[in-house]
Amino acid sequence: MPHNPVSQVLSVDDDDDAAEILKLLMASHQVKVTSARSGAEALAIINSNYFDLYLLDVWLPFFDGFELCRQIREFDSKTPILFYSGAAYDTDKQKAFAAGATGYVTKPDVEDLIDTMLGLIAKAKIDNAPARWVDDALPAADRPFGSSFFSLNTASD
Repeated sequence: MPHNPVSQVLSVDDDDDAAEILKLLMASHQVKVTSARSGAEALAIINSNYFDLYLLDVWLPFFDGFELCRQIREFDSKTPILFYSGAAYDTDKQKAFAAGATGYVTKPDVEDLIDTMLGLIAKAKIDNAPARWVDDALPAADRPFGSSFFSLNTASD
């Protein structure tokens, strides 16, 4: 039986129940979900980990998912960013794509969420395989996502 490597997803949602359900659902698909409750917490976690996909809600404390998406895109142009939110207006989706999102799924469509996540992760692994191998071979201090690379900007700045 072939070994399927575990994929890593960072889910940024301030709803603890939604985060726990997502962890349980994705475990059967060989996807490990790490949760953050705010954009600031997410940026701190990204600083010390590699993820195959970022899953963002629009409504977050302090600054919204659109701002978090823009900040992630400042240092990571390749990792897919998927919004999963109850914000269902076309303007919300347009803002997400303008900020750098790869996809958008409206809550509570869990089947579409799982299908979209797995598809984006698979495509990203194929597209980024050479770059990821090189990054993983570097010492942590030499990786492009080093601690001095991050800055926290808020909408009020």
